[in-house]
Amino acid sequence: MLRIGALDVPDGDFVLMAIVNRTPDSFYDRGATYAMAAAMERVDRVVAEGADMVDVGGVKAAPGEDVDAAEEIRRTVDLVAAIRTAHPALPISIDTWRAEVAREALAAGADVVNDAWGGVDPSLAGVAAAAGAGIVCTHAGGLPPRTRPHRVQYDDVVADIVMRTTALAEAAVAAGVDRDRVLVDPGHDFGKNTRHSLEATRRLDELVATGWPVLVALSNKDFVGETLDVPLAERLTGTLAATAVSAWLGARVFRAHDVAATRQTLDMVASIRGDRPPARTVRGLA
Repeated sequence: MLRIGALDVPDGDFVLMAIVNRTPDSFYDRGATYAMAAAMERVDRVVAEGADMVDVGGVKAAPGEDVDAAEEIRRTVDLVAAIRTAHPALPISIDTWRAEVAREALAAGADVVNDAWGGVDPSLAGVAAAAGAGIVCTHAGGLPPRTRPHRVQYDDVVADIVMRTTALAEAAVAAGVDRDRVLVDPGHDFGKNTRHSLEATRRLDELVATGWPVLVALSNKDFVGETLDVPLAERLTGTLAATAVSAWLGARVFRAHDVAATRQTLDMVASIRGDRPPARTVRGLA
């Protein structure tokens, strides 16, 4: 059983994690939800559209203006508290690599630490454990936070993903995180070029086979744009294709910007697999 906050996720069910960026310079929404009111409006909207949880971030992944821990806390912790008040049962993750930020966000009501930078802060898992929270263990190729890959090479990128993420997952359990609250993420685009991310998607079943629940963060990423040669505003179709493949291969949690479209994609895959009945079946019966 995968457990995310108060949510118990049976085998066969997918979890849709909606992105809420509390940043003025995010690559996708360009600060559209930086203001508190706008961020809360997005939370309410994505819940209505079918999100199972929300992921709050205060620092964009790409290089840019320096954001120290105090500023990251200022951007995220009040929002986490406001979401918890407005949606008492909604699972919340905090997208951070810093233990001090995670500690404050968990105290404010977050349930999961989404560490996208591969455990660069070794105390992060202990902070999650102390709060009874979950953690996402991501492959970033050993790069420091907010670093773009440059001519990165792997003998076997999927073998490296499996090795690094499972080691982080076991370390999290050793630090006291409940095993059923630990997820692994292959880290599309993080420490990877487009061919690496495509291979990570194509061979995702190898990560699934480790037994750790798999989260994928595919939404509008550069590997989609480069593969299809499309700009940022035209990456939804490619994102949904990658989402469907990842769901079919066994991913459990999907971090997404476009919630309604992703929900339909996941529901369709679940119905094709036989894990979800159609919403209605009148064709051929009338």
